[in-house]
Amino acid sequence: MTEQDFQTKLSELIQQITHLPAPERAQLEKLADDARDRHSRMNKTVSELQESLDYLRLSVKYLVFDLEATRRENQYLRKLLDKKNGIAE
Repeated sequence: MTEQDFQTKLSELIQQITHLPAPERAQLEKLADDARDRHSRMNKTVSELQESLDYLRLSVKYLVFDLEATRRENQYLRKLLDKKNGIAE
């Protein structure tokens, strides 16, 4: 269900609630408002989680890049040491 669908259905529900007797209406209006608030908080939480995941993905990419660079440097230095040890022997 998209955000637009949710808002449309909730608006329809609130319209139907307005036609109920006052005691029932107050309780159902409160429930509808609570549903709207929870939905809003859930959307905010999902958005924050998405941002955190994006940051985590970027961090992992940097770490992989750094690891690969360190491995290349390590291989290069080993070759230099092998050459030096080969000449000294």
